[in-house]
Amino acid sequence: MNIIDKMYAVIAPKEALRRTVARKHLEVLNSGYSHHGASRTKKSLLGWLSTGGSAKEDIADNLALLRERSRDLFMGVPLATGAIKTTRTNVVGSGLKLKAQIDAKFLGMSDEEADEWEEKVEREFSLWADSVHCDAQRLNNFYELQQLAFLSWLMSGDCVVLLPVISRPNMPYDLRIQLIEADRVSTPYNKKNEDKIVSGVEIGRHGEVLAYYISKKHPLSNSNLRNEWIRVEAFGKETGRPNVLHLMESERPEQYRGVPILAPVIESLKQLGRYTEAELMAAVISGMYTVFIKSENPTEGQLGQVILDEDRVDDKDENSYELGNGAIIALGEGEDIKEANPGRPNTAFEGFVTAVSRQIGSALEIPYELLIKHFTASYSASRAALLEAWKMFRMRRAWLASDFCQPVYEEFLVEAVAKGRVSAPGFFNDPMVRKAYSGAKWNGPSQGQIDPLKEVRAANERVLGGYSTRVDETIELTGGNWMRNHRQRVKEERMRREGGLIVDEKSQQVLETKELEED
Repeated sequence: MNIIDKMYAVIAPKEALRRTVARKHLEVLNSGYSHHGASRTKKSLLGWLSTGGSAKEDIADNLALLRERSRDLFMGVPLATGAIKTTRTNVVGSGLKLKAQIDAKFLGMSDEEADEWEEKVEREFSLWADSVHCDAQRLNNFYELQQLAFLSWLMSGDCVVLLPVISRPNMPYDLRIQLIEADRVSTPYNKKNEDKIVSGVEIGRHGEVLAYYISKKHPLSNSNLRNEWIRVEAFGKETGRPNVLHLMESERPEQYRGVPILAPVIESLKQLGRYTEAELMAAVISGMYTVFIKSENPTEGQLGQVILDEDRVDDKDENSYELGNGAIIALGEGEDIKEANPGRPNTAFEGFVTAVSRQIGSALEIPYELLIKHFTASYSASRAALLEAWKMFRMRRAWLASDFCQPVYEEFLVEAVAKGRVSAPGFFNDPMVRKAYSGAKWNGPSQGQIDPLKEVRAANERVLGGYSTRVDETIELTGGNWMRNHRQRVKEERMRREGGLIVDEKSQQVLETKELEED
């Protein structure tokens, strides 16, 4: 109440009351979003308690629990496992393969020289990438590391990659890849109160990432060793080259740690998992046939008594027994049994699970048909579902290639040129020259076809119309290499002619026509 209202309350109480009521009416009158989502008066929204926070409060402070629950769902709920592995398989598959694409025009190279240079670099990269020596742990090759990094990214929200230099015999390249699980990037105990360190990420005055704090021991490990942290600068001070690759998907500005992909649907998945387990157990119990024997004069050594002891779940509790297939259980004097009918299978189970799965699939950008691997709709509907899913798969593939594959390839190329295994004049003198040499495309598994004949015809039409190339269509249809296919086909056709299988094109057409008529 302001000063004027207080004066009115003393001199004219009725007028003061009228003014107070009028002010309350004005507060009720809404405008803009206060009519709708921001309304504080609608009954449907009165019980909505929401608190806002920065990216740190909303995301970083809750990450530990989100990671643990996300990984638990992956290990115990089939739908969660399927969602993550489906995304991994379609985005990465057997690994994104390198296709060097240098800027030949800028470098003053002919097409033949560019092709020869690209083939040599791809051959050198294959020497390193196909070997487990590219892994600091010597467990996986480069393509398996892609799968592992991406899977960790999905489950934990982010994955940190170090690029140490480790010399090993019979391997000319010393670059190594070391994957660090998200939990190990954390704030040291003695720096918990520093505002410039967010969940193990040190930031600068302008919000830029300066360094990462990596613990030697996993925070969830049972080891008794004392934990210590190592500060790893994000970029080299003199070269500016990355020391750390941080794989994550940002949701908000000023966000420095990623969120597990299952975070928005953790509750739905957990409840659905519990419901499924309950229905499964009820169905198992419903399928059991157990006979209860009631005796008026029980005697020791009865057959039923022997089976009763064997069927007891807990020997310490005489009243605990479990149902079994064809089990016989004896009842004591004065005891009776009431039939327990769980009424399974539940006819509403499939419809309910389907409805919840559709919502989960929508949140994860995976159509329901692909999420459960069940295509029962028409060709058009199934193809539309695949196309929608592949929008997400391609987006995430582009992220993986940009954040992981390309930076690793550029570091490899630096070492290859420095050691003289690859010739690249001006590579270390001009950043534009280095960028021209470092161009690459990363190809993954193809989308697949529901009706291969229609897809191939459409691909031919795109090539003939100039909307696409044979190289791109080969990648889309089979994930193969058109240049290699072409060279192989030339060899095959030459061998067929030399073997007398094909005399000329006209004879070939006549032979094919006869074969069709005979069929």
